[in-house]
Amino acid sequence: MKPILGTRGAVVASHSLAAQAGLDILRDGGNAIEATIAVAATLAVVYPHMTGIGGDGFWLLHAPGQPMRSIDACGAAGAAVTRDLYGSVDSIPWRGPLAANTVAGTLSGWGLAYAYSQREWGGRLPFARLLESAIHYAREGFPVTHSQEANTRAKLGELQGQPGFAQAFLNDGQVPLYGRRHRFPALAATLEQLARAGADDFYRGELARQIGADLAAVGSPVSTADLARHQAELKAPLEVRLSCGTVYNMAPPTQGLASLLILAIYDRIRQAGWSPDSVEGIHALVEATKQAFIVRDRHVTDPAAMGIAPASLLDDTHLAALAAAVPLDQASPWPAPNSDGDTTWMGVVDGEGRAVSMIQSIYFEFGSGVVLPETGIWWQNRGCSFDLRPGRLRSLEPGRKPFHTLNPAMARLDDGRLLVYGTMGGEGQPQTQAAVFSRYVWGGHDVRSAVAAPRWLLGRTWAEQSTSLKLESRYAPDVLERLRALGHPVEVVGDYDERMGHAGALVRHPEGWIEGGEDPRSDGCVAAW
Repeated sequence: MKPILGTRGAVVASHSLAAQAGLDILRDGGNAIEATIAVAATLAVVYPHMTGIGGDGFWLLHAPGQPMRSIDACGAAGAAVTRDLYGSVDSIPWRGPLAANTVAGTLSGWGLAYAYSQREWGGRLPFARLLESAIHYAREGFPVTHSQEANTRAKLGELQGQPGFAQAFLNDGQVPLYGRRHRFPALAATLEQLARAGADDFYRGELARQIGADLAAVGSPVSTADLARHQAELKAPLEVRLSCGTVYNMAPPTQGLASLLILAIYDRIRQAGWSPDSVEGIHALVEATKQAFIVRDRHVTDPAAMGIAPASLLDDTHLAALAAAVPLDQASPWPAPNSDGDTTWMGVVDGEGRAVSMIQSIYFEFGSGVVLPETGIWWQNRGCSFDLRPGRLRSLEPGRKPFHTLNPAMARLDDGRLLVYGTMGGEGQPQTQAAVFSRYVWGGHDVRSAVAAPRWLLGRTWAEQSTSLKLESRYAPDVLERLRALGHPVEVVGDYDERMGHAGALVRHPEGWIEGGEDPRSDGCVAAW
């Protein structure tokens, strides 16, 4: 597998129709932000079990010679979302109207990015042009993927009774089959309204009023007033300096801090001759992951509620202490944090060297499972990550942002290369990012093999209960046995296992050419020209 090459722009996404929609925008003279909106909108239709406009999103924005910027499009819990709302239960339900308890921020991110594109990047395409592919597929239909069929079948028992689910996601009461055409007519009308009125209509316009009525009709505690209060934020990302360059990721409430910590710890403990594919390299990355997750679960929440500056957790003194805590000769105890999630990541590089790393999500497969009756929007369940116990790091409070596994990544390497990368996969996102980055930068892989090579995953993802160290079966038997000998609870999973996430990466070289790699575990591709 060789990288896909381009000179005038490239797009990578977890569905080929979305990648091609983004490339169409680049060919029309659009920039990386405009192409990303087209990709995101298309994914919200053709990969509906993974994402949708009823979720949240996060962006990294790069332009040559300018500071890196980020967009936080995370919605907060509604004003009426209190602990009393949930009565005597111990936790927020994963599915249903009471799981649909936070504002959907995705459209605010599209809107803020579009305005930034026009103001800073010379964007000139109409917003409606960016939604054309998404509207077409929602109205006329798109072929169902194996992933959509399998996930619908697997989750049907817990979802088919949720408001609107069967009407939107089943065909005459049956699971839609691979290759068959599927449509979302109500969503098509909603996207057409957004094309006419702009992204802000989702929060403060005609569409917002309809969404508010829909939410009330299905029993969600999120209101029209909650939508009107929401604003996406443009801010500086987190960054950490490595021996090879500077890596960027999202600040809280995301786990971007953990992704940076893993690489910073590994960079400090790796030894000459180590490979990220060898027992020594895998062990070191897994142990770095454990240290990073401990820090994440001790500190990361809504930034307004954090008692420490996130950047201070990336200073040299703290990183040295974390690196010193990594045992190189045995597996350390692992606290087994619980996170799940379904997401789509996308990356775009345009001909001017501007780049976007963006991720959007509805959290679990199909989110809350609730589909709004008139607007056809399926709503996220990100707020089920709140803790109903008072006084905890992530306790539920009205107006508080939930903890997010989402974190898009980017790196400026010292030799002038720009690496744009990311993945879906909940708890696995920081780990897969570490695998892709370390293989490409330190492990001798090209960008495509860095994504496709066998992967490991510590712990839970995709709502599974297993907390083992999972390795794809393409690893050699001696690697598995030596990791077991170090004390790791190794579990072998399938080749190209979807639980390992849908990753992707693009590299822009200082001479201007671009190469990219997509994940064979997904339905995606790199589209370049």
